Amino acid sequence: MIDISIEKLALLLIIAVFVLGPTKLPEYARKLARLIRELRRMASGAQEKIGQELGPEFEEIDWRKMDPRQYDPRRIIREALLEDEPVPSAAAAVPVTPPSAPPARPVVRLAEGQKAPFDDEST
Repeated sequence: MIDISIEKLALLLIIAVFVLGPTKLPEYARKLARLIRELRRMASGAQEKIGQELGPEFEEIDWRKMDPRQYDPRRIIREALLEDEPVPSAAAAVPVTPPSAPPARPVVRLAEGQKAPFDDEST
């Protein structure tokens, strides 16, 4: 929702008192309250209509899980990796030896003035 602290709200009210004046302030406060009530009514009506159109199978969806603010790539990857196979225990762990590195190619220096090889099919 809207993140307004008490200090910011007080500052807005003070500015409203100076700009609108004490005579028009109650009128605009009533209009703002009416607008907020209307927006809430419209939002709840839209939510009910979407629920009716989607059907009962969408009522059990946890929409908080779909919130992008809950997105944590580390957790998603961890869950995806651990989903298929159980976590091995420390006693059953087998030491893994790293594969040996392939032999390095010798560096061939070009003679001065010699053009570098070019492959037409690679680009």
